[in-house]
Amino acid sequence: MLNVARTTCLVVGGGPAGLVLGLLMARAGVEVTVLEKHADFLRDFRGDTVHASTLTLLDELGLGERFATLPHRRLDRAQVQLDEGLVTVADLSRLPGTHKHIALVPQWDFLDLVADAAEEEPTFTLRRNAEAIGLLHDGDRVAGVRYRDRTDGSEHEIRASLTVACDGRGSAVRAAAGLVPRSFGVPIDVWWFRLPRRETDPAGGVGRISGSQLAVLIDRGDYWQCAFLIRKGADAEMRAAGLERFRERIAGLLPWMADRLDALTSLDDVKLLDVKLNRLRTWHRDGLLLIGDAAHAMSPVGGVGINLAIADAVAAARLLAPALRAGGIVPRSLLWQVQRRRWWPTALIQAGQRIAHRVAFGGRGATASTPAAGTAAAGAVTGEPAPVEALPVPLRLLRRFPVLQGVPARLVAIGPLPEHAPTWARRAPLPVRG
Repeated sequence: MLNVARTTCLVVGGGPAGLVLGLLMARAGVEVTVLEKHADFLRDFRGDTVHASTLTLLDELGLGERFATLPHRRLDRAQVQLDEGLVTVADLSRLPGTHKHIALVPQWDFLDLVADAAEEEPTFTLRRNAEAIGLLHDGDRVAGVRYRDRTDGSEHEIRASLTVACDGRGSAVRAAAGLVPRSFGVPIDVWWFRLPRRETDPAGGVGRISGSQLAVLIDRGDYWQCAFLIRKGADAEMRAAGLERFRERIAGLLPWMADRLDALTSLDDVKLLDVKLNRLRTWHRDGLLLIGDAAHAMSPVGGVGINLAIADAVAAARLLAPALRAGGIVPRSLLWQVQRRRWWPTALIQAGQRIAHRVAFGGRGATASTPAAGTAAAGAVTGEPAPVEALPVPLRLLRRFPVLQGVPARLVAIGPLPEHAPTWARRAPLPVRG
């Protein structure tokens, strides 16, 4: 016999969107349960950028001081190293507000922070090792989920007034609901890997572009989380070329990293991110809402996916918590309001990412047969600014008129529609936990 439980708001997925939504619903006094299929949050090669809009939200929730104690690096400008030299493309010191930077923090630390705060609320429950395997229905209405306890294989049901899918771009809830997102062509995939970081290395992040090759390095303290762009579908071809070929490619693109490439002992150390860019036409069914990557998978360009998903969660909580707190069924008209508010910033950002794919990567990305890049200009971590006359027109304008560097900074770090915590969810700074 199945074990059947009941909650008011059921959130499937304990990622950034799911946990923030759970926290906000609990602070509204709504009984909320979050299902997380893993035992912990320790997944590698996840996005680590916490943008200025999210830092402001954490302050509003009283979590800013706790966040400040987490190990993190700050990025106050975005620079890329071209063959011609160094170019600043975004200056975050020009942002409005207190936070004029992007924080680079391991996502598991961020999720633990939010989960700990949520568990201080009496109406919040987090169930780990709980994998959603199907939907429950009352007629045509979604009424909860069936899930498997991954510790013993037992199956359970949990019924809810509202189910919210925050279970990522491979959403099991979305598939069970029969929803299929519209996909946009993506010319790239990403290889993720680690390399040691030295004290003399720069802090924050490093971008490197040469021809059709691009790498981004994220500072995690004692190591770099490295992203190397490859042509879509080229994973097998590049793996067939072997480890030494890949080491040569990285040494050519990033000569200052050549002395530590032996840390890559096999291509098993290199993980593939199958980049997707898609969006649901309808984010809801009766009794069901999808947000974050479950509703719209983002490209890694700009690192905006986490912050966009969190904004979805804030908007959803503000619009839906009053109805849930009143004990009624949430009408589809309210679910539509969430989609209507969050659809246009999502579509706008995805349009920008599609342009970036075409312009920056030329629809190509590296392949196994691409010659290794690297010039004398690329031989150091930092370098002289690129000559203005050698730059494309948009980069020339950014160089000649530095005030314009605040525009891309705002688009990435704050976004087109930042969301703020509802009044009922705000707190004075919470004490730092020992």
